[in-house]
Amino acid sequence: MVALAAASTDNPAADFSDTPWWLSLLKALFLFVFLLLNTLLVIWFERRVIGRMQQRPGPNRAGPFGLLQTLADGVKLALKEDITPRKADKLMFILAPIIAGAMAFVSFAIIPLSGNVWMFGHYTPLQLTDVPVAVLLVLAVAGVGVYGIVLAGWSSGSTYPLLGGLRSSAQVISYEIAMGLALVAVFLYAGSMSTSQIVLAQKDLWFIIPAFFSFGVYIITMVGETNRLPFDLAEGEGELTGGFHTEYSSLKFAMFFLGEYVNMFTVSGLATTLFLGGWQAPPGIAAIGDGMFNGGWWGLLWFVIKLWLFMFFFVWLRGSLPRVRYDQFMKLGWKVLIPTTLVWVVAVAFLRASNEGFLGDSMVLGGRLHRSTLITIVVIVLLVLAVAWIYDYKAAAKEKAIPPTPTEVDPFAGGYPVPPLPGQTLREPAPALTPSAAYQPESSQNETDSEEEETRG
Repeated sequence: MVALAAASTDNPAADFSDTPWWLSLLKALFLFVFLLLNTLLVIWFERRVIGRMQQRPGPNRAGPFGLLQTLADGVKLALKEDITPRKADKLMFILAPIIAGAMAFVSFAIIPLSGNVWMFGHYTPLQLTDVPVAVLLVLAVAGVGVYGIVLAGWSSGSTYPLLGGLRSSAQVISYEIAMGLALVAVFLYAGSMSTSQIVLAQKDLWFIIPAFFSFGVYIITMVGETNRLPFDLAEGEGELTGGFHTEYSSLKFAMFFLGEYVNMFTVSGLATTLFLGGWQAPPGIAAIGDGMFNGGWWGLLWFVIKLWLFMFFFVWLRGSLPRVRYDQFMKLGWKVLIPTTLVWVVAVAFLRASNEGFLGDSMVLGGRLHRSTLITIVVIVLLVLAVAWIYDYKAAAKEKAIPPTPTEVDPFAGGYPVPPLPGQTLREPAPALTPSAAYQPESSQNETDSEEEETRG
């Protein structure tokens, strides 16, 4: 019986038995149009919001409120001259944007936009497909998508695109490890990697609460995964001109541009599915009328609202934070996110095991909590406090080791003028020779030399 229960949990909750092949094609077309329209809208939304943050209007001429500005830019890109560098590998140069653009659409196929709905006389999930390892499929597709960036940098036959492609590959590898580890906690709570099962497991409690640390790590890694500010280091304009797509123009550049924004929707949709209950209504609204607003086509509304909250977060980051340094970014991924997420996964595994009674059946607090769960929580809290104390102690020792800043500085000590820090005063350098001593007539110099000899004698 336990094996049957585990098998039923691993299998997707979405039932596609009443979904003919032509309806799957229609749903695929619906997803394609849905993502294209949202991409057109979010580019306009981003430019308008950042314009307001920077006290300028943003696009406001093409169409009402400038809504047609993105469409006009797309037409302009299509009409531009398509240039291929002479030293480029033409096959890979053309294939790279196709891979980057196509892989961005594939990942959205396993994300449930709502529960079961009526479509053309069939009762079918508002989801293209689902598999027992659906979330791993998203990570795998994201790994394939980076090939488009790497190939674009290598095939361009130029230095800056190559550096951008190498940066992107290192960036995606490091942050996909942290992202995958952050999602392990969700798998432990849901007992499945199927997206429909994960949404169903959040019926009573969204995973953003018990897996709060995983949510924070996922938010950081999804920004790094999509090459967005402040982590757009693969295309840093100040360092690499345009990064991996420096040599691209016309529709090829548009494919990279489209892939970036569709990837934003993909990681946001995955965050909604894994941490915010997916298409389910917020708790207060879900209880109205015995769940009348918590199913059917209503689910699409809640899903889109949650999705756009993440899109606003992306825009807010871009308008607020500067680009970080590349070595700092990689240090954050390898030395901070990956080790702490490993510890977090172990802690969640112990908590889940104690809650299920694998570490003992004795109860405390009136039978509401396992004793092993309480002990595990206390141990985790003590470990966190110990790590925080050690970190503060080392930081204080490091600060003490720094020599005090002098109050008076010589601005020419290093050979070139250096402005003083706040609170410092300048030491005026004394001239080695006065103007009168710097030049003396030959007769005066001889008299001075004879006086010095008499003094010595």
